[in-house]
Amino acid sequence: MPAGSLAVLKVAVIYGADAVYIGGEAFSLRANAHNFSLPEMKEGIRFAHEHNVRVYVTANIIAHNRDLQEAEAYFEELKEIGPDALIISDPGIFDLARRILPDTDIHISTQANSTNYGDFNFWHRLGASRAVSSRELSLAELRELRERIPEEMELETFVHGAMCISYSGRCLMSAYMTGRSANMGDCTHPCRWKYTVMEETRPGQYMPVEENERGTFLFNSKDLCMIEHIPELLEAGIDSFKVEGRMKSALYVATVARTYRMAIDDCLRDPQQYRERLDFYREEISKCTYREYTTAFFFGKPDETSQIYNASTYVKEWVYLGMADEDRIYRDPDGTVFYQLEQKNKFSVGETVEIMKPDGRNIHARVLQMLDENLEPIDSCPHPKQRFFVDLGEELHTYDILRINRI
Repeated sequence: MPAGSLAVLKVAVIYGADAVYIGGEAFSLRANAHNFSLPEMKEGIRFAHEHNVRVYVTANIIAHNRDLQEAEAYFEELKEIGPDALIISDPGIFDLARRILPDTDIHISTQANSTNYGDFNFWHRLGASRAVSSRELSLAELRELRERIPEEMELETFVHGAMCISYSGRCLMSAYMTGRSANMGDCTHPCRWKYTVMEETRPGQYMPVEENERGTFLFNSKDLCMIEHIPELLEAGIDSFKVEGRMKSALYVATVARTYRMAIDDCLRDPQQYRERLDFYREEISKCTYREYTTAFFFGKPDETSQIYNASTYVKEWVYLGMADEDRIYRDPDGTVFYQLEQKNKFSVGETVEIMKPDGRNIHARVLQMLDENLEPIDSCPHPKQRFFVDLGEELHTYDILRINRI
């Protein structure tokens, strides 16, 4: 699972990830994520290891000369922190990492465009323990790839999240149009913008680009979702399922991690139970923001149905309200327990919310009372990051997430 902050890393761990990948403040392909300072990295790794979860640090920019000396110093610092693996795409950065952290596993990023078993065998000979396949491969290709690489070379594949219009994310549109390079972690996502055509001899006369009445968002891919195809992924021999989203919220990470955790465990334990619960998985995976869903390249090349033409926004049916901490409570003279939250989105007394628990349960609860920080009654929490107390008539535990359906 991805994590863009220490708080989200802890959510990923608690909600079922086997490993979490994070970015430091340098050399990570998500420049606009919060990213981790070195002390935060150290704390995140400590927390994850206490829960038997691994942490991988991304260093997957396409490096220029000016980056190499700084990368060397950065890897010296990482040596003291002890991540379980580094995720790298650039051969020069790979070489530095092998020299400075010889005992740390190296995973090859999807940015390296590993599309065949020859690529995997090449990286294995150089010392990589895992490679993330290019997103443009079918299940049949992945199955053959798995058969033709050493057993100890691990195959990781993206199974969920946003898809890039360009080949495994190696895109120049953002750098060309805005000066911010996707290959240096600073993509502005111009593929999601609305486009028109202007004829060269008629400047200022804009004509819409449209297939028909649906609109003009020609590069706007649906999101990848393979929750309905866990058996096929397992049968193909994929060692690690990867989820995109280091800039996503705690609700997204918790929802996706928990749903895939349940689906994988159900499928391994009883394939029939997995099949019977498909409707449940579909419903749960749609309780975070997404851009409709597609299986992308897994069952053949995407066609026109894999694009969204009428908008560039997410589907957002469920809203993140806050996360509980059982140590932050107020007990009134009558014995009623109020839990303190930090507001993520507004909700009000009288509304029904859903308590999302790490063990897979969803509990519906009515908002009975709310108090502000001065313990004065309030009807709602309208201010971003406002701290307040809430009585739901239910016992909450640390990492329980509150969400509400807004459709």
